[in-house]
Amino acid sequence: MTDVIAYVALGANLSDPVRQVVSALAALDSLPGTHVTKKSALYRTAPVGNIDQPEFVNAVAEIETRLPPHELLAALLALEARQGRVRAFPNAPRTLDLDVLLYDNLQLDEPGLTIPHPRMHERGFVLVPLREIAPECIIPGRGVVSELLSEIDTSDIRREQPPTTIA
Repeated sequence: MTDVIAYVALGANLSDPVRQVVSALAALDSLPGTHVTKKSALYRTAPVGNIDQPEFVNAVAEIETRLPPHELLAALLALEARQGRVRAFPNAPRTLDLDVLLYDNLQLDEPGLTIPHPRMHERGFVLVPLREIAPECIIPGRGVVSELLSEIDTSDIRREQPPTTIA
């Protein structure tokens, strides 16, 4: 398989969330046939759904990968588990959450995996860091990231740290 460009969302709000996300960014770069090519700054964001929990730290990474979509998802779920993710209930606090946002121009709707991520176009905590690294990125069936971002409230999203260049 040839390399494809994919985007992965990262989020955490337990057990030192900054460390969790930074550690996960490094771990993404060590997945088989995968290399992180861009990563956003970290952003502090309010929880969605279950609002009675700590703020999140969020980021987005652009990767080049040879992993097929389901293998990439399996690798991300394994990484979550290694960092202590427990799925107690929907929208529960978590040590790490990793989501495949986009995988080239693939549109896929299968049990356990939908690409593009079905709610990414509604979520500032995804679109703000994605715009930082890929402002002209197109979400199939939805539009350009920078245009979609103009349609949602991002006033509670705060930049945590500047982006780190990847060599």
